[in-house]
Amino acid sequence: MAAVITPIPTEVAQKAAARTADAVKVYGQGPTEVRALDGVTVEFAAGRYTAIMGPSGSGKSTLLHCVAGLDTLTSGQAFIGDADLGTLNDQQLTVLRRDHVGFVFQAFNLVPTITAAENITLPLLLAGRKADRDWLAGVIGTLGIGDRLHHRPDEMSGGQQQRVAVARALVSRPEIIFADEPTGNLDSRAGTEVLGFLRRAVDAMGQTIVMVTHDPVAASYADRIVFLADGKIVDEMHQPTADRVLERMKRFGE
Repeated sequence: MAAVITPIPTEVAQKAAARTADAVKVYGQGPTEVRALDGVTVEFAAGRYTAIMGPSGSGKSTLLHCVAGLDTLTSGQAFIGDADLGTLNDQQLTVLRRDHVGFVFQAFNLVPTITAAENITLPLLLAGRKADRDWLAGVIGTLGIGDRLHHRPDEMSGGQQQRVAVARALVSRPEIIFADEPTGNLDSRAGTEVLGFLRRAVDAMGQTIVMVTHDPVAASYADRIVFLADGKIVDEMHQPTADRVLERMKRFGE
């Protein structure tokens, strides 16, 4: 039985923060060729939290990396806002990612020799920009890391480090945040905290988040889930619950 899909409001659905059109990604050639994405057309609505799920090897991380400009498509198109990533050179891609995109990865990717505060504002420093003090204070307050700003990463728990990484992604007020298994290295309590903060960033700050996850509980924080299998979109679900997601994932093994 197909998943129940509740349409999102038209005015939101019409504005895509990122999208792909007939996206194809092929690795290797001949007998070793792997078609990681096979004609994927999808939109990620602005101001919404979208999760990408699927079995191992389904293409979910490849889709995230290609639409985020971290990898290139073999054919088709990927857009962030109105920018067609395939038409940009390396410098233009770097500027786009720096100024319009935030990233949160499973491994935190914090600089170990500097404080949390310095890690958070590092993207702005590299861009030669100053932080919006009110926005920065709001991000820090929302994430509850005000008492950790002068600590280095090795002086913080995994959950605290990931919250710093989320703050770093938010500090430049990006148009979209891409998160690749952001709770994969966290225990359940810390993971729940980080997912709650991501949810709050959408609800309280109007952020747009696209997250790859294998965890039905993590996916239940999203507004919408896109399911991939064998490089194709096979289903989607709106207003998910962990139980509904788990039932849908079980069907991939049938």
